[in-house]
Amino acid sequence: MPPDGLSRLKWFTLGMAVLIVLALCPQFLPRFFTYLLALILITGLMATSLNVALGFGGMYQFHHAVFYGVGAYSVSLMLIKTNLPIALCFFTAPFASAVLALVMGFICVRLSKLYFGMLQLSLGSLVWVVVYRWYSFTGGDDGLHGVPIPSLISSVSGSFYFTLIVSVVSLGLMYVILNSPFGQILQAIRDNPERSETIGVHVRAHQLVTQVIAGFFAGVAGVLFVTVEGSAFPDLMSWTLSLEFLIMCLLGGWFTFLGPMLGAAIIVSLRTMVGVYTEYWTTVLAIILMLLIFFLPEGVIGYLEGFFKRPDVSTEEDR
Repeated sequence: MPPDGLSRLKWFTLGMAVLIVLALCPQFLPRFFTYLLALILITGLMATSLNVALGFGGMYQFHHAVFYGVGAYSVSLMLIKTNLPIALCFFTAPFASAVLALVMGFICVRLSKLYFGMLQLSLGSLVWVVVYRWYSFTGGDDGLHGVPIPSLISSVSGSFYFTLIVSVVSLGLMYVILNSPFGQILQAIRDNPERSETIGVHVRAHQLVTQVIAGFFAGVAGVLFVTVEGSAFPDLMSWTLSLEFLIMCLLGGWFTFLGPMLGAAIIVSLRTMVGVYTEYWTTVLAIILMLLIFFLPEGVIGYLEGFFKRPDVSTEEDR
C-alpha cells in the first residue's frame, strides 16, 4: 500500500484517469481493439487471481486455469440448460469454482511447495479429462457454443463495459483482501511458514482460504470470458493455459499487485500480433520464459522498482 496520504492521492488520481480513458475507448477504437481490451481485462483478472495464491501466498499453482474453465462452463451450462434468471447464473457460477478450489485445496494444502503444485496439476488434469470426454453434458472436445447472452451485454461495447465494471470491482476486492490483516499474515506465511506457525498462525487454514478466494475470482474471469466470446471449451482449463497465466505473473512481477495485469497486457498483445505471422505461439512463449529467467527474474515492475530505488553511487562516494 502507498506509504502516505499524498502517494495514495496520486495513485487514486492515476487510477481514475486510467478508468476514464478505458471507458472512452469504445467510442474511438475499432471493434476489434475494443474486444482486445476486454480480453486483456479478463486475462489480467485471471492472472491476478493466480497471483493471490502464488505471489502473495507462496503456493505453487500449476493448474489454476481449471477454476477459470469451471467458471466458464458453469455459467454456460446454466444459461443453456436451465431457466434460472440470468443474473442468478452470472452471480452463482464463480461459486462453483470456489467449491472446486475448496475441495482441491483441502487435499493439496497438506503438502507444500513443489508437491502442492504437482498434486494440483494432477487433480486439475482429472477435471479437464472429465470435461473433455463428457459429450452429453459438456459437449466434449467441441465445447459449448451459442451461449445465450443478454442483449444488453451481447454487443462488443456492452460486453466491454460489463467486463470493465466487474474487473474493477474484483480487482478492488482482491486489493483490499491482500492489504488487510489476513493479507499481511498470508505474506508472512509465504516468507516463513515455520515461524508463522510457531507464533500461533494456522498456516493450512490461511492457505485453504486463499485457495478459495483465488478460485472464486478465477471463476469470475471465466464468466466474463463467456460474456465476451459466447462459448466455453476444454482448452480454457488446459495446463498449457495455466502455464501462460503463470508467465504473465512472472513477466509483470509476481510480488506486485499490478504486475499480473501488465504481464497479461503484454502477453495478449504479443499473442495477437504473433498469430498474424505464425502459428508457433508456444515457441514464442518458451522464448519469453527463458528471457524472463535470465534477465527479468523479478518481472518488469520489480525491475523498474529496483532501478528507481538504486542508490546514486557517485553521490555517496563524493560524500
